[in-house]
Amino acid sequence: MKRYNVAVVGANGAVGTEMIEILEEVGFPVNRLVPLASARSAGKTVEYKGSEIKIQELTENSFKENEVDIALFSAGGSVSAKFAPYAVEAGAVVIDNTSHFRMDDDVPLVVPEVNPEDIALWEKTGIIANPNCSTIQMVQALKPLDDAFDIQRVDVATYQATSGAGKSAMDELVNQMQAFFAFKLEDSEKRAFPHQIALNLIPQIDKFMDNGYTKEELKMVNETSKIMHKKIPLSATCVRVPVLRGHSEDVTVRFSKEVSADEAREVLRKAPNIIIEDDPQNSVYPMPFKATGKDETFVGRIREDIFDKTILHMFVVADNLRVGAATNAVRIAQKWIELREENE
Repeated sequence: MKRYNVAVVGANGAVGTEMIEILEEVGFPVNRLVPLASARSAGKTVEYKGSEIKIQELTENSFKENEVDIALFSAGGSVSAKFAPYAVEAGAVVIDNTSHFRMDDDVPLVVPEVNPEDIALWEKTGIIANPNCSTIQMVQALKPLDDAFDIQRVDVATYQATSGAGKSAMDELVNQMQAFFAFKLEDSEKRAFPHQIALNLIPQIDKFMDNGYTKEELKMVNETSKIMHKKIPLSATCVRVPVLRGHSEDVTVRFSKEVSADEAREVLRKAPNIIIEDDPQNSVYPMPFKATGKDETFVGRIREDIFDKTILHMFVVADNLRVGAATNAVRIAQKWIELREENE
């Protein structure tokens, strides 16, 4: 099997760390791992296959000097905007986890379980975009249902973990909880979020736009249609919750015909990387702490609407750092290799 030089940009970040772990877990054909990060992280190490590998400073020449074949980016949109073109110029395919390229018409936006065929479009720019974490897990559940029953509309409320805002946001939750038990919560810092996150819910993720929706909510609207190649009317309300890891979503779906909960369960059971957890009488349903560290999306609380039999409700949970970011990026890379080797 051919082996590839793989760069991870943002190697010591929350998602970059997961990317490296997953590359090892899946036996990805890595010839050489190239961890890249900012100058302040250069010289630190990451662990891969029992070895400590030094992080290199990300520069314009990093990809050419290291003969990188695949570059996994997860270091922020401005970093991708500046350095992804250098990676492409050096001959690498870029799989970008930021929002910078997602809605570019020439850049495929891919969830391998949903639209793997779009990976073939990578050659136009050399870049493949990884969707938003909350979008990925939702479309994994929506795609098989749409194929079977024809979705007409989706309404979703998300309950998103602090890890979606990075390691500093997770630390902020932990620090605030510690301050609470020390009776010093009022004095705790509030940097990652506009309000206290401990023992609270914040119905805002990203900035508000003129139409009253946040950028996060509009990402879900726009990305879903691009990934599924179908203009699906969708409304989202995205909420930050005091959970460290794992996004949850309450999804309401309207179809063009009546659909039973049993029919939906049967379809989803056959869908790739979906696990049904749906025995509410015995308190079995998806929860973030059970999804943490897993590479599957969990679906439960599947039920028919009381008033309209064309509507179903379900609860969808996944590890946002893995399914919603790192795992999806690595799966894209795996599919890219399959496509490349089929064509050689």
